[in-house]
Amino acid sequence: MISVDGLSKIYGSTTAITDVTFDVEEGEILGFLGPNGAGKTTTMRILAGYLPATNGTVRIAGYDVHENSLLVRQRIGYLPETPPLYPEMTVEGFLYFVTRIKGVPAGDRTLKVKAAIQRCNLEDKSNVIIRKLSKGYRQRVGIAQAIVHDPPAIILDEPTVGLDPRQIIEVRNLIKSLAGTHTIILSTHILPEVSMTCNRVAIINRGKIVATNTPEHLMTQLTGGSGYELEISGEAALAKQVLQNLPGVSLVESMPSGMHGHTPIEDNRAYLRVISQPGSEPGQEIVMALVRGGFGLYEMRRVSATLEDVFLELTTEEKNLPSELDDSEAKQGEVA
Repeated sequence: MISVDGLSKIYGSTTAITDVTFDVEEGEILGFLGPNGAGKTTTMRILAGYLPATNGTVRIAGYDVHENSLLVRQRIGYLPETPPLYPEMTVEGFLYFVTRIKGVPAGDRTLKVKAAIQRCNLEDKSNVIIRKLSKGYRQRVGIAQAIVHDPPAIILDEPTVGLDPRQIIEVRNLIKSLAGTHTIILSTHILPEVSMTCNRVAIINRGKIVATNTPEHLMTQLTGGSGYELEISGEAALAKQVLQNLPGVSLVESMPSGMHGHTPIEDNRAYLRVISQPGSEPGQEIVMALVRGGFGLYEMRRVSATLEDVFLELTTEEKNLPSELDDSEAKQGEVA
């Protein structure tokens, strides 16, 4: 549905994005992540036809964004960071206006407007002038204008900005309900939202795509962050030395007391984090080594890499992960 190939954008001597390439399948939700200044908004503006690309191509619903800009705009819904609203219009009047400029047939406009108002929970605000709405309701109107013409592709740039926790849940459920019949690119800084909403994730850093995969596979591929957290008694430095030599252990490090919800501990106890090597689960070996060494073990819990760990590692280091698992790797994972 959406195909981006070799996309680059240069402003004078400044390169905003370089060779950005990814695909979004029909009915899929892609989370587009990156730190400030990484090139997210530039990429999304090019996809929406707001900016021309310096190099590369974008095809949406079979049409080239540069060569068939009008046809593409009729087939996408776009919510930029600041919703494009006319504050002197009512909510309903504004949505009717959007259906007209999007080329919705006159006989279908009423049904489309009502459906968008209902989906975005704006029934009690339909006749209110937009400038009188709170920021949260204005954001809902922005989402409504993006979906009112029922486009096959939807581009949402920070759609939950300014919403309270309950509204965020409502918008998240709305976006998930659009999947299957719509293809969605969702740009956000709220990482748990991506895990709960998106089928795949593309992470951009310094203008380049550094990873594209499902959240689960990205967290599996991350080499640092998966392992165990321990509370032990005994000499911490000696325990670290014993554990570091175990097969399957990548790193052993001390944790300050009070981390991760722990309360301060007695002087003879310590917290340790054991990072395991990819594909290894040395939990049993860790327990046996501590018992043999005469250490006390008060707590041991498994910890896994989170999407936040993936994001931080890929955007603070010059590191790339494989874009996708190949078929053989995927099949081996299923068998295992």
